[in-house]
Amino acid sequence: MVSKTNEQALEAAIEKALTGNCLEDLKASGNTVQEAQALYRSGNSYYIGDTNDFNAKYAIDETRFWHFLEETQKEELEKLQRSADWKLKILERYDRMVKKYGILRLLRKGLEVEDAHFTLLYQLPMASSSQTVKDNFAKNEFSVTRQIRYNLENTREEIDMVVFVNGLAIATLELKNQWTGQNAKVHGIKQYKYDRDIRQPLLNFGRAIVHFAVDTDKVYMCTKLAGSKSFFLPFNKGHNNGKGNPPNPFGHKSAYLWEEVFTRESLANIIQHFVRFDGKATDALSKRTLFFPRYHQMDVVRKILDDASKKGVGQTYLIQHSAGSGKSNSITWAAYQLIETYPEREGLPGSKGIQNPLFDSVIVVTDRRLLDKQLRENIKEFSEVKNIVAPAFSSKDLKDSLEQGKKIIITTIQKFPFIVDGIADLSDKRFAVIIDEAHSSQSGTAAGKMNQAMGMGENEEEEEDAQDKILKAMQARKMKGNASYLAFTATPKNATLERFGSKQEDGSFKPFHLYSMKQAIEEGFILDVLANYTTYKSYYEIEKSIEDNPLFDTKKAQKKLRAYVERDKRTIATKAEIMMEHFISKVYNTKKLKGKAKGMVVTQNIESAIRYYLAIKRILADKGNPFKIAVAFSGKKTVDGVEYTEGELNGFAEKDTRDYFDSDDYRILVVANKYLTGFDQPKLCTMYVDKKLQGVLAVQALSRLNRAADKLGKKTEDLFILDFFNQVDDIKASFDPFYTSTSLSGATDINVLHELKGTLDDAAVYEWSEVETFVEKYFEGVDAQQLSPIIDVAANRFNQELELEDEEKADFKIKAKQFVKIYGQMASIMPYEVIEWEKLFWFLKFLIPKLIVKTKEDELIDELLESVDLSTYGLERTKLNHSIGLDDSSTELDPQNPNPRGAHGGEEEKDPLDEIIRTFNERWFHGWDATPEDQRVKFVTLSKHIQAHPDYQSKVADNKDSQNRDLAFKKILDDVMSQQRKKELDLYKLYAKDDSFYQAFFDTMKRMIDNPNLGQTK
Repeated sequence: MVSKTNEQALEAAIEKALTGNCLEDLKASGNTVQEAQALYRSGNSYYIGDTNDFNAKYAIDETRFWHFLEETQKEELEKLQRSADWKLKILERYDRMVKKYGILRLLRKGLEVEDAHFTLLYQLPMASSSQTVKDNFAKNEFSVTRQIRYNLENTREEIDMVVFVNGLAIATLELKNQWTGQNAKVHGIKQYKYDRDIRQPLLNFGRAIVHFAVDTDKVYMCTKLAGSKSFFLPFNKGHNNGKGNPPNPFGHKSAYLWEEVFTRESLANIIQHFVRFDGKATDALSKRTLFFPRYHQMDVVRKILDDASKKGVGQTYLIQHSAGSGKSNSITWAAYQLIETYPEREGLPGSKGIQNPLFDSVIVVTDRRLLDKQLRENIKEFSEVKNIVAPAFSSKDLKDSLEQGKKIIITTIQKFPFIVDGIADLSDKRFAVIIDEAHSSQSGTAAGKMNQAMGMGENEEEEEDAQDKILKAMQARKMKGNASYLAFTATPKNATLERFGSKQEDGSFKPFHLYSMKQAIEEGFILDVLANYTTYKSYYEIEKSIEDNPLFDTKKAQKKLRAYVERDKRTIATKAEIMMEHFISKVYNTKKLKGKAKGMVVTQNIESAIRYYLAIKRILADKGNPFKIAVAFSGKKTVDGVEYTEGELNGFAEKDTRDYFDSDDYRILVVANKYLTGFDQPKLCTMYVDKKLQGVLAVQALSRLNRAADKLGKKTEDLFILDFFNQVDDIKASFDPFYTSTSLSGATDINVLHELKGTLDDAAVYEWSEVETFVEKYFEGVDAQQLSPIIDVAANRFNQELELEDEEKADFKIKAKQFVKIYGQMASIMPYEVIEWEKLFWFLKFLIPKLIVKTKEDELIDELLESVDLSTYGLERTKLNHSIGLDDSSTELDPQNPNPRGAHGGEEEKDPLDEIIRTFNERWFHGWDATPEDQRVKFVTLSKHIQAHPDYQSKVADNKDSQNRDLAFKKILDDVMSQQRKKELDLYKLYAKDDSFYQAFFDTMKRMIDNPNLGQTK
């Protein structure tokens, strides 16, 4: 007989594990389900259910429900048995209450019907509970039933399995077996979304607590079925620090669900202490959200409690949970359950006997305002005693709160030093201190005050992060053994690991519990910010070698020099142009995230932040202010003799920055240090970095983009980071410790330009003297007729004389285009010139259009270009985590220099039109096969046609509204180009099909019109 590998086999395996029996075995032995129920329960002490006992109207197993009440609460039942319809009364009242409040409230508080009160779930006993409590828990009737016919209208429709407690449906399961080619993630979830009737009572929100899609390898869960909008979360253990489950030597990978999670004790614990509704009890049920713990949340809380009850007080725990792990919920669940943790045996450190809880109070140290509120609301749900949560900001507050019987005390990271003092003073009390480091302060000034409190004096926004503050406070004081510390962080520093981590035999330290960034990304809770990480390197050539000068500390001098160059207004203006060109064309105009996408500009210091803010504001003003920007920094700062504050620049109070930035009007936030950590804004998808980032700060800063936003359809491909400052290796090194699957490919070296030039030179298509002659003449502004012969000679060599193979031709042309493209993009960033590169750039720009490769025009070349790997030829720009074809990368960012090169000072005055044409060519350096002289004539001619247009005077020339004026100008330009299309077919094709060309052309024509004297003969 062969093995059974279908869904039925999986059902039978789960049923047998829970009840000790399965329908198949019963059938084979000739027994019925009823007989098996009479035999009571083995396995995990579940009853085996009969599908015929299920009442679909009330979603209960009637046999178990009435049996439980009769066995445990006979007297209460007798109060109602006076009426003939007593069963209906109970069911109707139950139904009404479930529809109003959800099943959770009834399981916790029971059901009142007239003068009778029914307990629907006996609580799980604690170590100190009486024998009665323990006996009562044993009376709960857990059961599991297969193939439940849940649909009142279509009675043949079935759900694979349902888990009941005392006859009440708690969880539904749709099973799939990987071996039959079906899985939970696709087929199981699809079944719940599209093939199950969510109007039926069993599937109503708040009735069954959770719905699982399960296969032999993985488990997914959902608490609110909403058809196609149902949101399923993974409920997996994780494997190799990523998604999924580890191999199980004793059975299916997903067996932990029925062997561990569905045990009677575990399920009761989840219902009592984990599952929670958010919102108020008075809110409509449909408006609330039901939280069921993800596996790692349940696991970490249980492991902490277990460890504490075995080892007592005075332990430290480091919980490394990535962003997206749901730390707020984990902390809430841990805080509440730590109050009720009892020692396992007498004589443990800090224990006051097994009849008393280990901890008098749990202190939560957090800067999250929301967590404070959440803790209060959750405790209300879980605890009979309501007012056990209080804030404390000093050791006196701590003392007072304890005297008033407060069990959970909330404080901030800034006040933590005083609380540590309080703990030391109250040596007869026992504490569990939970430190939520993830969201460090955004106030900036708080750090300054903290430093003063620590006697360090203020330092311009050089903030210590939260971990430093915590460690410092703990090191400064002799720690007593009357507290256990639990540090939750996504990015532990070495010192934090050493202070809170679990020491290994080899002397290293590990987190007590890990939910890695890799797992969070793979499970879809956060996005991978490194997938679209691009570096732009700045290079500086220093004329006088610093090493020769003994007065300089070389490293420091280079650092200062770089800072000076980076801070230069012109450099900032250039970079701001590149940022805005990218943001407007690729993020704002493309309506990313349903038109709500935002960006962040991260700068070196407050002065740079102010300069960037002013530069970007000017750029936006020139473009008719399509959106607003805000800046964030602490205190006051004087730049160029003017004193600035955040509030004055923004035009609203500092405390409102977060809310204003959340509105649709604001799209860019410029920051130095503030908002780099702990700022949750799911609409952020683009970041421009011009600041040294390393270690924890790098991870925290770049992770501002990783928040998922399903409602906005946010995907990994929507994220983009352009980094002007850091090296790929540094960012990789920063992420590696926290991101167990970092796979950053290496950066391309700028020397690729030397290599490309070498290869091009060797092909003998041009002589270097020809390049020199061409460039000299071109910049002297000679007639185009003198330029053509030089280009034609080289083109002829390529096309005929050298008798090159098609492949060699294609290779040369690709490399030539590549050189032009890379150098063009690098040129706006490099503050020095490699003269030979500059010359070859201009020569190739005119040569490329004349190189004939035997294909339909350039189609093949473009295809080849798209397949070229950046690691072979690349801009000093790198994409991490996946390679990108070059043309593909240029569609994401085209940062050509919008400023004319060499236009700054000390040169002969030139006709501004030449400058405009040069600017145009720098922004659009290949494609339009026209010499500068031709371009001059065409620009002038077209500008005259535009001015002659009947709408020009009224809608453009006399129009004061810049936005409407641009729209009218665009329409007129389109009209003129359409009329000219026969004469200027090449130009029209580019104009119509290429966005970048169109933008450059549009800007150029606008400048022509704004300066009517341009182009007139000198």
